[in-house]
Amino acid sequence: MKLYRSPFRSRGVFQWLAVLSLLVTLTAPSFAATITALQAEESQQDAIRDMLNQLQRRHYVQLSIDDALSSKLLDVYLEDLDPGRQFFLQSDIQEFEKYRLKFDDQLKQGQLSDAFVIFNRYRERVIQRLDSVLGGLPELISSFDFTSKEAMPLDRSEAPWPKNGNEAAAIWKQQIKSRVLSLKIAGKEDDAIVELLEKRFRNQLRRMQQLESEDAFQSFANAYASLYDPHTDYFSPRISENFQINMSLKLEGIGAVLQAEDDFTKVVRLVPAGPAEKQGQLQPADRIIGVAQGKQGEMQDVIGWRLDDVVDQIRGPAGSIVRLEVIPASAISDEERQVIVIERNEVKLEEQSAKGEMIELPNAKGGMSKIGVIDIPTFYLDFEGFRRGDPDFRSTTRDVHRILGELLSEGAEGILIDLRDNGGGSLAEANALVGLFIEQGPTVQIRQSNSRVIREGKSRRSPYYSGPLAVLINRMSASASEIFAGAIQDYQRGLILGTQSFGKGTVQSVNPLPHGQLKLTESKFYRISGDSTQNRGVLPDIAFPPIYDMEKVGENSLDNALAWDRIAHARHNYYFDFKDALPKLRASHDSRIAKDPDFIYLRESLAQIEKIRNEKTLSLNLKQRIEERDTRKAEQLAMENRRRAAKGEELLKTLDAEEEEEDAAASAEAGNDKDEDKPDPYLHEAASILIDAKPYFVAERLAQSR
Repeated sequence: MKLYRSPFRSRGVFQWLAVLSLLVTLTAPSFAATITALQAEESQQDAIRDMLNQLQRRHYVQLSIDDALSSKLLDVYLEDLDPGRQFFLQSDIQEFEKYRLKFDDQLKQGQLSDAFVIFNRYRERVIQRLDSVLGGLPELISSFDFTSKEAMPLDRSEAPWPKNGNEAAAIWKQQIKSRVLSLKIAGKEDDAIVELLEKRFRNQLRRMQQLESEDAFQSFANAYASLYDPHTDYFSPRISENFQINMSLKLEGIGAVLQAEDDFTKVVRLVPAGPAEKQGQLQPADRIIGVAQGKQGEMQDVIGWRLDDVVDQIRGPAGSIVRLEVIPASAISDEERQVIVIERNEVKLEEQSAKGEMIELPNAKGGMSKIGVIDIPTFYLDFEGFRRGDPDFRSTTRDVHRILGELLSEGAEGILIDLRDNGGGSLAEANALVGLFIEQGPTVQIRQSNSRVIREGKSRRSPYYSGPLAVLINRMSASASEIFAGAIQDYQRGLILGTQSFGKGTVQSVNPLPHGQLKLTESKFYRISGDSTQNRGVLPDIAFPPIYDMEKVGENSLDNALAWDRIAHARHNYYFDFKDALPKLRASHDSRIAKDPDFIYLRESLAQIEKIRNEKTLSLNLKQRIEERDTRKAEQLAMENRRRAAKGEELLKTLDAEEEEEDAAASAEAGNDKDEDKPDPYLHEAASILIDAKPYFVAERLAQSR
């Protein structure tokens, strides 16, 4: 599995240390007093100076190292350490104000003392609170009244810092009460809740005690790096080693990119053709709260754990089983849980390779039309085989060229390129792939930090597929996928269908430091139209309802993401004119999905999620929370049964029955691929649009160019 968070990084590497908000009173700590303050090492001081120099010389964004940056760095650093504003007190924040305009000078000099003072205070506060709650957890839990009309805010990121211990106590008590309530609704008895929370808090206390100087430095270095953009990171020596393991493609695991978010380990994306993606249950934005080894191993609670420690638990040899307890991305509160069984394996190149299939669907004339579908999970290239001069080396373009010929020979009347969940890969392959569908011309512009623009593309004329073409994208289509889709759209060579893509339009390099490594953004992608793919991504010609939460997934959801902008366009031809076609195609599309049971179900689900997303507080009343849960389940069951009735399928009595069937099947067949025979409504609708669009793909391309 992947161990680093790029290319989908959220700010705050040290957020995995923001443990649960736990305490009721701020008492004199028995444990914190024995903790030795962490101090910066000389190698870290050298590293921060070199880091500043590299960022100043090579990063795409040029930031002035001045008082304004220093001020922002203090705010970001504090937010990374305590995003829920529940450990530091206002007195701490006021004390730290004396550092607000000093960090810029200290960065230049390699001084880290003030950054370590803040980190040590954070560590002290967390240990105090954990130590306090462990002293009276059973009594605290037994004192909770779950019949009151109390509610807690869901987001404290903009709330004031606690004025004093008493105000902090009220915040911490609500946090613990909510956790206990979630565990009660999940079926835990009081004794089991006490045992679980005590174990969790002791583990967190031990981890805080074991923090080292590198943890403090990593936190501050990443707070500084994040000011430039969300894909600029400091890699500690341990993370650097894991990064190299990942890039060698020899790491065996579940195939998921993870990041820390508050107390949880969150799934960012799944590696194409990896064990998790093939198993089919784990989804982006799911939060992992437990890990167990084998089919019968004890579930280890991992809330509040360091990210790398969670990764170590999930990683394992090929063929072994890992069970993950997750809070699904669609869950409203923490009591909604799911156990997912995955067989670890190594992701092989051939499993990530492009694959073709033929879809036959009705057309407007009452007959059937064939659409060839080419699924491209990633843009890959066998670099080793290429360097050796192996005539049979594998690459995306080579495989697609072969599949394209096979589909056309079988009578395909149009080609649909499926780039959903394709997070990118080889830029050279994305460019080469465009060349299979155009005669000649540029495909991408790359603007470097020195403002120099490089254009890449197909330099020589050669045969290409000139028939009907569409590209299907979604929110997880990123980087090289966006270059390909953007070029096809700019040439008006084909239709872009689906949802807005991710919006990662930057290029990173990894560079050594005296201590660890620095990954920095050094250039930016632009389409041949001059539009950047950064932040905005590619907008489809015909939009589908989004599966992913557009506010939580995507470049524009990341702090300090570089802005969308434009440069001069590259001269290029237009192949077709879809101006008159698009309104008619959209009308047909809207008419179809308005009656399609799967799309109706999706729209209803999205409406329910949107309603929940707008809620600002969470009830701490047991009866109300259960009623809210039961109402949501009843609504979900009704939606599912409406979908099943429309499709002539057997209705469900409860959602739990279906979940039990799925879990049983997953346990029995942990390594099996997800059901390949299950209809894909998005794919079928995209193929239907391409069938409708066939008359608009005229034989000769337009003579226009610019």
